[in-house]
Amino acid sequence: MAENSISSLQHLLEGVTRKKFAPLDFIGKGNLTERVLAFALGEEPPRDVPGCTQEAWRHLATALRHVDVEKVRVVVLGGGTGLSNVVGGDSRRADWKETPFTGLKEVFPRLHSIVCVTDDGGSTGEMLKDFPLIGLGDLRHVLLSSIRSAHLKEQYQLDDAAALETAAALHGFFNFRFNTPPKSAEQLWVESGVRPEMFPPALAGYLVDLVHRLLADERMAAALRRPQCLGNLLLAAAVYGKLPAFFRTAELAANQRRMQTAIMDGLADLSQAVGVGPRAVLPCTATLSQLQLLYANGVLVTGERKAGEARRGYPVERTMVRFADEPLLPDAVSQCIAEADIIILAPGSLYSSLLPVLQVPGLADLIRQNEKALKLLVANIWVQKGETDATREAPEKRFYVSDLIRAYGHNISGGIQGLFSHVLTLDLADIPGSVLQNYILEKKEPIYIDSNKVRELGFEPVRACIFSRNLLQRQRVIQHDPNALAHVIRSMWGLREAGFLTLPPFAETSLRGLEFSVRIAPDKLIPCMRYERIARTVEGLEFRYLTLDADLPEKMASVLRRDIASAVLEILWRHPDIHPDHLQYLKGICLVETRSWKRCQQWDNVFSFYDPEDSCIKIRQDQTASSERLEVALLIALGQSLLGNYCQQKGMENVFVHERQVGRLYRLITRKRQELNCFLSPEELDTYLRLSRMCPTEGEERSYTRLVNGEEGFTPPGLLFGLVFAWYLDNRFVSNVEYKMSVMKKVPSDLIPEQVRIMRRREKLIRFFRGRIFRDQFS
Repeated sequence: MAENSISSLQHLLEGVTRKKFAPLDFIGKGNLTERVLAFALGEEPPRDVPGCTQEAWRHLATALRHVDVEKVRVVVLGGGTGLSNVVGGDSRRADWKETPFTGLKEVFPRLHSIVCVTDDGGSTGEMLKDFPLIGLGDLRHVLLSSIRSAHLKEQYQLDDAAALETAAALHGFFNFRFNTPPKSAEQLWVESGVRPEMFPPALAGYLVDLVHRLLADERMAAALRRPQCLGNLLLAAAVYGKLPAFFRTAELAANQRRMQTAIMDGLADLSQAVGVGPRAVLPCTATLSQLQLLYANGVLVTGERKAGEARRGYPVERTMVRFADEPLLPDAVSQCIAEADIIILAPGSLYSSLLPVLQVPGLADLIRQNEKALKLLVANIWVQKGETDATREAPEKRFYVSDLIRAYGHNISGGIQGLFSHVLTLDLADIPGSVLQNYILEKKEPIYIDSNKVRELGFEPVRACIFSRNLLQRQRVIQHDPNALAHVIRSMWGLREAGFLTLPPFAETSLRGLEFSVRIAPDKLIPCMRYERIARTVEGLEFRYLTLDADLPEKMASVLRRDIASAVLEILWRHPDIHPDHLQYLKGICLVETRSWKRCQQWDNVFSFYDPEDSCIKIRQDQTASSERLEVALLIALGQSLLGNYCQQKGMENVFVHERQVGRLYRLITRKRQELNCFLSPEELDTYLRLSRMCPTEGEERSYTRLVNGEEGFTPPGLLFGLVFAWYLDNRFVSNVEYKMSVMKKVPSDLIPEQVRIMRRREKLIRFFRGRIFRDQFS
């Protein structure tokens, strides 16, 4: 049957291409593939084209839409919204339940999705506090989008209407979110708005049992007390159902292969039950991993959520994945890629969806080794703030599809040779200018197609109307249309099998990339164990309150202590680069009534500091009124605490010349090695002080000075350390350090050597913090 459909298509294509002046030469725009795809998507057949009737065009369009792909094996890789949308529509949308059976899954029955697992935001982030699991959010998202009508009808003997109702009920149940723990299974069902009777009996029985296990398993108790998405918890319960009840976090973290088996088997059971198929949705790895972005200024940020929120103003230099252990590539993933007839790299966040998948050791090589597959990259539509809003070559210019390709080539071990041959993109000319203008007013820019440069890189661009016209008309939103994309890929498969697919130019891409070593967390500290250690430290802190009328700080009232401790714990958790060891010099936190605040503010407006006398952070009370101000105050003081008791003596002296004051001299003496209680060794402390422009005093051991001209401002090294610590974690918090670091955005001039020296000093300071303070020795 498949051979007959291809043979018929081949005959029709020969009829519009084999003449000296082929009918296709008189219509449309773009290459042969692009013109043919326009008809597959419903473009009206042209009239009065020499050598071809309208009927012939209609037959061609029909043949393209009905290429037999029943046995074609398709693998699509990516994460989050981009992957779920092309697979079967974005299942997080409230209106998904109205048309759940759409996209690649309905066109290609043998579809497998390989999903990114570095998600750490929202409910997934909450779960990482308690479970040694990979990020489950994207898996749940894609799993729901992958529910197939045919599977539901066959598995549960349903008609079309009942299958639609079942998908809608699963949508409501899996997307249900709660902030307070359910007291019983009955309450959970009632509050979700979904009842077991809304499912076929066998599926209802499975879900009722899964909910029972979720609430009965003691290992789930802590997670149930947090804000959660029920679908993520159900997936976790399915996984933990494959593990002995006595296996706790430490045992699971140490037994990676057993954890992988449980993840794969639990996911397969859930997939089969909800009408997806046992191996239709797969994690790219079962090893817990975290996304890391290295920016061009040298700052390394850990965590997908933080990467999404970052506004560093610098292009991303490298994207990396840090694994908690030697990464495991599931056998099912290897088999799917090796056997695939079509491999699709889905659209999505450039650095946080596709690249983490392709950085799993061995996965990209498997794609390269499959030389028979049609390999497609579906380009993103929009620039993403913090990711694709700056390019390495020219941070200020527009972002093009060729930039997207270069970014992949720069970040994938071995480059992009053999990973894809064609780049699917929409043509901006098909979108009304008024719509684009509205997006630009909202500070969203499209990614522009530059076909010639894409070809120069060795790939064939294919422009097609693969955006949702329905969404455009109803909501003025531009998003990939899962149905249109699926039909385009089916048509491209037909063109290739018929021998008419436009091929890339014969030019090996220069983007071969480098070979990168696997990054493994040095102490294998997984997020839930990090959270446990931080929580234990915060619980042991003294929380005190100083008022104007009191000589000594008093213990905080229990309610205030609970609220401040909870806020502190959440702030520390939100920054994955804060290691539990960063808290070792901290014994307490003291809120100081605003009227009692006596710290000198001559040099700054920072209303917090670390006091080495009692090892406590002091924060002015009014800083707790805003969560952001509290976060800034805490991070600056925490950074200062890493210097511990480094300072034995400090002071400022006036400097006179001819009895006229011309400046001041700041003098600092550090403690002896045996007295030093500090995160830094004496040698590292000396390095830092020199980077902060403190000059060693000749002939005086451990003595440093800094000359301050006239009435110029001055940031003492202790405060500077805290400011840089906070800035490194989030540059939005410390505008004055951001201003100082902005010199690195400029190309230094040989005419002004001092500018070069300043830039080099800033670079060394960042490297010092990255390598010594945040323990990342990346070079």
